[in-house]
Amino acid sequence: MTTGADALVGRLHEWGVRRIFGYAGDGVDPILGALRRAAGAVELVTARHEEMAAFMATGHAKYTGEVGVCLATQGPGAIHLLTGLYDAKLDRKPVVAIVGQVVTTALGSGYQQEVDLPVLFKDVCGQYVQEVRTPEQLRHVLDNAVRTAIATSSPTCVIVPHDVQQAEVPDAAPAEHGRITSAPVVAHPRVVPAGDDLARAAELLTRGSRVALLVGQGARGAADEVVRIAERLGAGVATSLLGKPVLDESLPFHCGVMGHLGTTAATDLMRTCDTLLVVGSSDPWTEYYPQPGQARTVQIDLHARNLGAKHPVDVALAGDAAETLRALLPLVHEPAGASQWRDRVRGMREAWDGVVAARVSEPGEPVNPQAVVHALTAYLPSDAQVAVDVGSVTYWYARFLRLPPGVPAHLSSTLASMGSALPYGLAAKLARPDRPVVCLAGDGAMQMNGLSELITVAARWHEWADPRFVVLVLHNRDLAEVSWEQREMEGEPRFPVSQDVPEFPYAQYARLLGLRGVLLDDPARVERAWHDALAADRPCVLEAVVDPATPLLAPRAPDEKVATMRQALDQEGAADVAARVDRQRGQERAS
Repeated sequence: MTTGADALVGRLHEWGVRRIFGYAGDGVDPILGALRRAAGAVELVTARHEEMAAFMATGHAKYTGEVGVCLATQGPGAIHLLTGLYDAKLDRKPVVAIVGQVVTTALGSGYQQEVDLPVLFKDVCGQYVQEVRTPEQLRHVLDNAVRTAIATSSPTCVIVPHDVQQAEVPDAAPAEHGRITSAPVVAHPRVVPAGDDLARAAELLTRGSRVALLVGQGARGAADEVVRIAERLGAGVATSLLGKPVLDESLPFHCGVMGHLGTTAATDLMRTCDTLLVVGSSDPWTEYYPQPGQARTVQIDLHARNLGAKHPVDVALAGDAAETLRALLPLVHEPAGASQWRDRVRGMREAWDGVVAARVSEPGEPVNPQAVVHALTAYLPSDAQVAVDVGSVTYWYARFLRLPPGVPAHLSSTLASMGSALPYGLAAKLARPDRPVVCLAGDGAMQMNGLSELITVAARWHEWADPRFVVLVLHNRDLAEVSWEQREMEGEPRFPVSQDVPEFPYAQYARLLGLRGVLLDDPARVERAWHDALAADRPCVLEAVVDPATPLLAPRAPDEKVATMRQALDQEGAADVAARVDRQRGQERAS
C-alpha cells in the first residue's frame, strides 16, 4: 500500500529533492515513517528548532539554486517556521514548507494544537498555500507548490492533515472530471527585452559621461557580461549587499557595497555619476541612490515588478541579466570623457582603500573587530562558502572582507534576521561537504540560536569530506548595531538593560562539544588565530573578544546625523568614543 506520506516523499524525490530540513512531531509522524522507508533517498536533516530548519531550507536555496524544503508538525512547529520563510520571501528564494495538521474530522473543533494554518501562512506563502483534504490531491498539490516556488522565487506551503498522510493513495487514477494528473516538471524561459527598448537603453548609456553600475543578486551568473559592459562604458561599479559576491572585488573600478553599511567609494560614485545602469538590484537604501534629476537611469531585472520600484527609471529592461547585457553590449559605445571618469573612479577606490588601511590598524579594547574580519581575506580558501549573520558583523563583512572570485556568501539581507549564519552555513556544508565553510556572527546572534545549532555541527561533522567549518564569534557583550542605531537615529544613550549580552565562553563551549575552540584576545594574534581555525582537523569556533566602542558610522554621514550620535555619546560620558567618531570622519574627509 502507498500511503499519502509515501507518495509525498516519493514525489519530492522525483522533483530532485534529496534533503529536507525539519523537526519531528506527532503531526508529521507518518511522513517521518515514509522518510525511513525511503532508505535515505530523501535525507531528513534535523535542526534544533523549526525556525532553524526554515533558515536551512532558505540557505539551501541560496547556495545551490535548488528549491529548499522544510518540514514541521502542526501548531507551534508550524508557527516556528515563519521567520525563516519570511527570509525566503523577502530575499526571493524558492522554498516549500510541508506542515502537518490535525486530522480532518477534528478541523474546526478547537482541537489540541489546531491552528488555522492557511490563514497563518497566507502572507508569507502568498503565491501558493494549500491544505490537502484527500490523498488524491497530494501529488498535484505538491507539484504546484514546487513549481510555483521555483517560478516565482518565493516560499509556498503544503498542509497535510495526519489522516491524509496515513490514507492509501491510488497508484493510477482514471482520467475523469475533477481528477488531476500532474507532472513534476518545470522550465525556464529565455527572457530578453524588446529590440526598441535595448536601442533606447544603449543610446542613453552612450550619451552619459559619468556612468555607474549598481549590481545586485539578480546579476549572478552574469559577472563576465557586467565586467565587459563596465569596461566598455568606462563605468564604476557598486553592489548591493546581496550583490557583493557577484564580481571580483579586486577590479580597479569596483567601489564596493552601496548603502548605510557600505563604502565611501560607492557613496561617492552614486553622488557624482550622471548615468546609472542597475543590474538585478532592488536595493532599499534609497538615500544612497543618485538624487532625483541627477542621473538618467536604465534598469535590468528579470522580474518586471522590480523595475522603477526603488528609483526613477528612464528605460526599463525586463530580462535575464546575462542575456540582456549580451544583447546590449554590441549597441553600446564608449562615452565621451570615459577615460577621465575612469581615473576619477579609480581615485575613489584608492581613497577607500586608504580608509580601510587606517581603520583596520586602529587599536581596540582588546581587539579591533574590523581588523579581525579584514584579516580573513588573506586566509579565506578559494573554494570556501561564507555565511554572514546580522549585526555589526554585517558592516565589517561588507566593508573589510574581500571575497575570492566565485566564493558564495549569503545573509538575511532584506528581512535582516539575527541567527541566520549557522543554519545557512550548515545548509551550505551539507550541500557541498567537500568545501570549507566560514560563518561570521556576533555574540547576540550566537546566544539567540547559534549555540544550539553548534550541537548540530558537532553531530554531523564526522560525515564531511572536508571538516573545515569555522564560526567566528565577535564577542563584545553588546548588541552593537542596536546600540549605534539608538545613538544615531534617536540621539539617545545606549540602554544597557536591553543591549547587554551576557558573558559566555564560546571557545570553551565548542571544546565541550568536541570541536576546536580558539580564543582571540590579543591583537598580535589575529592572523595566527585565523590560520589555526582553518587548519583545524574539525569544526572550530574562533571567539574574538572585540571592542564594542568601534563606531558603526555610515559612509559620508550627514553632519546632523553625526551631531545626533554625539549628543547620545555626551549623555553616556563617552568622550573617548566620540573622539573615535571624529577620527573616522577625518579619515573620510581626507579620502
